[in-house]
Amino acid sequence: MIEYITGEVVELTPAIAIIEAYGIGYTINISLNTFTDLQGKKKGKLYIYEAIREDAYILFGFSTQEERELFLLLITVSGVGGNTARMVLSTLSPEEVISAIGSNNVSILTTVKGIGKKTAERIIVDLKDKIDTLGIDGGKISAIVGQPMSSEIQNEAVAALKMLGFATHASQKVVYKILKNESDLTVEQVIKQALKKL
Repeated sequence: MIEYITGEVVELTPAIAIIEAYGIGYTINISLNTFTDLQGKKKGKLYIYEAIREDAYILFGFSTQEERELFLLLITVSGVGGNTARMVLSTLSPEEVISAIGSNNVSILTTVKGIGKKTAERIIVDLKDKIDTLGIDGGKISAIVGQPMSSEIQNEAVAALKMLGFATHASQKVVYKILKNESDLTVEQVIKQALKKL
């Protein structure tokens, strides 16, 4: 069982981090929140969840233990797998997820791709009592500052959406529209808005 991996951040996209530790490069699936925390760092530490199936061995990584705990709670809900849980944590911050569950806010959870009304209701019912144990610190996750020019942001956002399973053409269209209205957004902000529109 891998608890965490610490090493050099070799590659970083909004969906995947490659971390080299002792000569081994680990491909780790990450959320947008973790991407934000790792940006600009040469070394990183990710808390790991191993998804072991007959046909695959997948690592999910989180910059905080709280985010991993929330991910582990989400995947206990029937109909929510690893990729859906990661999508939840890419569309909403851990604080927003906890707030939505605590206040029975079905509509905010249904803004996540792959979460319908029934699944959102199930998440709230199943996790409401468990969520208090997390104690996530509000306002910890900050916006990225000092991003490069918007064409780079546009390309990075489209690439990330592609990795998350969206069609290139649809992603380009939505990202272009978002940046046309607000040109000073960060990659993370563009992707979060796009996830709600796609």
